Amino acid sequence: MTTMLGLTFSGRSVVFVGGGAVAGRRVGRFLDEGALVTVVAPALGDAMRAHVDAGRVAWIARTARESDVAEAWFVHAATAQASVDATVAAWCEAARVFCVNASDGAHGTARLTAETRSGDVIVAVASDAGVDPRRSARLRDAIGAALRDGMLPLRRRRKAAGRVDLVGGGPGPADLMTVRGRRLLAEADVVIADRLGPTDILVELDPDVEVIDVGKAPGNHPVPQEEINALLVAHAKAGKRVVRLKGGDPFVFGRGGEEVTACLAAGVPVEVVPGLTSVVSVPQAAGIPVTHRGTAAGLHVTIGQGPVTPATRAALADDTITTVVLMGVAALPKLVAAALAAGAPADRPVAIVERGHTPTQRTTRTTLAAAVTDAAAAGVSNPAVIVVGDVAAAGLLLPAPVAAGKGEPPR
Repeated sequence: MTTMLGLTFSGRSVVFVGGGAVAGRRVGRFLDEGALVTVVAPALGDAMRAHVDAGRVAWIARTARESDVAEAWFVHAATAQASVDATVAAWCEAARVFCVNASDGAHGTARLTAETRSGDVIVAVASDAGVDPRRSARLRDAIGAALRDGMLPLRRRRKAAGRVDLVGGGPGPADLMTVRGRRLLAEADVVIADRLGPTDILVELDPDVEVIDVGKAPGNHPVPQEEINALLVAHAKAGKRVVRLKGGDPFVFGRGGEEVTACLAAGVPVEVVPGLTSVVSVPQAAGIPVTHRGTAAGLHVTIGQGPVTPATRAALADDTITTVVLMGVAALPKLVAAALAAGAPADRPVAIVERGHTPTQRTTRTTLAAAVTDAAAAGVSNPAVIVVGDVAAAGLLLPAPVAAGKGEPPR
């Protein structure tokens, strides 16, 4: 029978007898835990030598002696000679030191597991009968994939210190979220969610996870930002793991900076997980690259609310710049007037991409001269991203008849 335990090696002596390829692959696990590693071997493989040269591992350049293992906390024997490894294991047995015997078919008094990590959770896989590392590795990889997808119960059941994670959810599809974002959602006790982003994933959370909808729509902010900040702080101070789930990226017109400031001012630990911003991902969904060699060498990002700034006027008039406007449907007449007044040509391409990366995505391609009329005729509405520049031309990446048709370019 095998009992699986978690051991702490930080600051403790670990001895590797043998410095070849097997030892070189495995020593990193102990170094990451802060172990004090010594390798005893007449010669070293490339991987172990790199650790020695970097000062991470001490090297005794000779064959092993019994005294080498007597004071160790843990020993790893992998000399590629079964008889030597067995002798080292016997020395460890006599000294009551746990030992991994890496020889084929051998066990020693300890064995290394196939491990995967998700945040502060470590899952280890080992066989209780016989050595079968490939089987363990395949199972570990399957568990690791489920952890990354947020499919396993990662939430804490014992109260710990609260914290806030601002998670950028990207443009909407759950499979465009980051691995870290999915894992933090699986750990969350409270999710404070916006209207946009991967809201469909919320139905996968545990039933007792509190979900608070603070979504804003144009002209309708039912939960003011100050109240959102207060919610984040209050739940975290109550010992909850809080995820602030946002569409796009928290720091791109997402008021993420204000929420970080509020948490820090209240002494609440906070981190930010980036997400795919709609500045890039929504045009991409319509087959529009925001930069393209020979067409656009720069990118200007602005928001439709407020006055058109001098920087935005200059970008709209620059042939080499793509201007991307978020939350700009209502401001389209103002933007067009500013562009034309700044000297932009009337036939400059414009694309308006609605509901990017969703089944109802739609792209209206037009020009500055016709943008207001065409948008009104099409009934364009938010959420939408407006792209102004030559990259928005229908035939840039696809033949014009295809790009102008009802279908979107393949994603």
